Parts: sequence; C-alpha cells; structure tokens
Amino acid sequence: MAIRCLIVDDNDHFRSAARALLEGEGITVVGTASASGDALRQIDDVRPDVALVDIDLGEENGFEVARRLVAVRLRPPRVILISTYAEKDFAEMIAVSPAIAFLSKSALSGAAIREILWKAGGEGDLDGSVRLP
Repeated sequence: MAIRCLIVDDNDHFRSAARALLEGEGITVVGTASASGDALRQIDDVRPDVALVDIDLGEENGFEVARRLVAVRLRPPRVILISTYAEKDFAEMIAVSPAIAFLSKSALSGAAIREILWKAGGEGDLDGSVRLP
C-alpha cells in the first residue's frame, strides 16, 4: 500500500524538492500547501495518510496547523512536524502536539517516513511499505 502524503510548507522550493524526493522513493504526494487554509481545504479531498507540517510557516504556527489538521477529521492524517531547526529547540512543544514525530528537513526521506509510521503503529510489509491502522 502506498503512503499518501500532504506537504505543508511556505517555501515553494522546499515543497517541490520534497515532492520530487519522496515520489522518487515511493511515497505518493497527494497535495502540497503553503498555509493552513490551503491544507484544510485539501485534506478531505486528498485524504493523506501523513501530513508533513513545517513548524515555521511564516506568519503561521505549524503546531496550530497540526492541531487543526487532526481536530475535526474522522480519520485524520498522522502529522510529522518538520523544520530546519533542531528538534531540541522545540522538544517541549513537539511533546504536547498531536504530531507523532519530528523530522529534520535535512533527514527527510521515504525511508525515514516509513520508519516513523512503523514505530507509530503501522504494519510493515515485506516490500518496505507501511499499512496504516
């Protein structure tokens, strides 16, 4: 089963690069958004399994965006917070957020996402894909 991903980041270049990287590694990027409104409009249509949400979305707070993405959905996406900043800079806020993990943008990969989802309770298939509960 392919993992369906939504990327929420205010940097056009990063969204394009992340999409190309992840799709090259077998993750299906079903949408990208630069802000919460755009992400919330897409979420019910594209039904991602996982949402990568940048902590610093310019004028918006990625932690609040993460809360909004999971708040009103019957089957919300699993949120992975991403940033160029170090995890330790946000450790307390990450711990109380609805995110299942933090991933540095420099460590972003299909394998990293699969590992996070597997650790969060998805069932790994022999081909390396993840079946989400």
